[in-house]
Amino acid sequence: MAAAVPSIERAAQGVTSSAVLDFLRKPKQLLIGGKWTPAKSGKTFETINPANEEVLALAAEGDKADVDEAAKAARKAFESGKWSEMGPHQRARYLFKIADLIEQHADELATLETLNNGIAISLARGMVAGAVDTFRYYGGWVTKIYGETNPSAPGFFNYTLREPVGVCGQIIPWNGPIAMLAWKIAPALACGNVSILKPAEQTPLTALRIGELILEAGIPEGVVNIITGFGETAGAAIASHPDIDKVAFTGSTEVGKLILQASAGNLKRVSLELGGKSPNVIFSDADLESAVPSSVSGFTMLSGQVCCAGTRVFVQRDFHDRFVDALTRYTSEVKVGNPLDARTTVGPLVSKDQFDRVKGYFEVGKNEGAKTTVGGNFPGGKGYFVNPTVFVDVKNDMRIAREEIFGPVASVIPFKDENDAVLQGNDTTYGLAAAVWTNDVARAHKVARALRAGTVWVNCYNNIDPISPFGGYKQSGIGRELGKHSIELYTQIKSVYVKL
Repeated sequence: MAAAVPSIERAAQGVTSSAVLDFLRKPKQLLIGGKWTPAKSGKTFETINPANEEVLALAAEGDKADVDEAAKAARKAFESGKWSEMGPHQRARYLFKIADLIEQHADELATLETLNNGIAISLARGMVAGAVDTFRYYGGWVTKIYGETNPSAPGFFNYTLREPVGVCGQIIPWNGPIAMLAWKIAPALACGNVSILKPAEQTPLTALRIGELILEAGIPEGVVNIITGFGETAGAAIASHPDIDKVAFTGSTEVGKLILQASAGNLKRVSLELGGKSPNVIFSDADLESAVPSSVSGFTMLSGQVCCAGTRVFVQRDFHDRFVDALTRYTSEVKVGNPLDARTTVGPLVSKDQFDRVKGYFEVGKNEGAKTTVGGNFPGGKGYFVNPTVFVDVKNDMRIAREEIFGPVASVIPFKDENDAVLQGNDTTYGLAAAVWTNDVARAHKVARALRAGTVWVNCYNNIDPISPFGGYKQSGIGRELGKHSIELYTQIKSVYVKL
């Protein structure tokens, strides 16, 4: 059945930006070889505003045939050398130009992100600013990707070159699409690679708008290609395509494992940033006035749909009741509602599927014997809204403490001492992030070292900077994004021996 033509006025209710409305009215096509084109199948799919459940736009439903075309265009662009062999100063200027254009269109992009994802507009603006920083950061790396001169026998000159990997398939999730796009595309382009990007089917709009800005920046055709569509078709085709040299994926651990299996066909390089069930450890000497609001933000930011969310809140026993009382009061004051309202902290979940998933975990927690001190319910009406929820009487072996809920839900778990905190905190298949709250400097360093997580925050939460690597231990992923470590993901090393 053909998708219905959306009513932009209903879907984008309250939006007055003519740029946003004009973009929503345009056809949403695939970017292949520098040109916008419909899917070969002619199919489209709906993208929804989760705040009012109205259709925002119809996007082209790309699949394997479209991925094949994108791979041809990307391979042609890479082999021609028009990007990979471009002088580094010129390539850097392109990345800086993309950053400038994103910054110039920041309000428009933030509004699109909020409409499509449900993210609170204040956070969307912050993520757009973060994307600008990421492109500028990697623009600076272009002129600093060095090889090495190695000690060798007198009859040889031995050196290394750090060269681009080639065609990169990049699959990003629906939570924070602008940030994830920047994390993927910016380092890939900095290193001289070409990209085939697949945004999540729930949130394709900002990727398509940034695709327009990338073309406006003058990037050579075929260097960046964007395929909208579903994971089982377009995503799977990218993961298994024989002419794609690397795949980078951010999303669930279950899908990450499928991508790793699919990549074996041509042994493509794989980097994965996957799920988490992060421990947020509160010692009894923590500063309550700082720990409570940061802990609430740690599990409610982006409506809890964050892979590094601090959803397991471990509290030292002699501090437990006092902390829970303060956490409950602060959580009850969080504003849930229209994500375009600057006062809103928590917008809707991204989709009905996600809404039903979180709703199911409320029943799971209650059946396991946990109790809610706040939340555990829904505001009602249109939109996929969930009230922030705190569970107590939780044991670390309960499902709500072990499985990634991906909603604004925290489980408070008591612990005895440092050893107990580390033991329980590490008792998970995940290892993406963690936090420690204490005024004891020695304890902070000791526990941070002992927690098996790719990022550990001390007396803060959810701080991300493109200068510092991000990624996970255990089943939270493979490789590190951001910082200089992305350069390693997107380059390969060649040794050269010259006989003198």
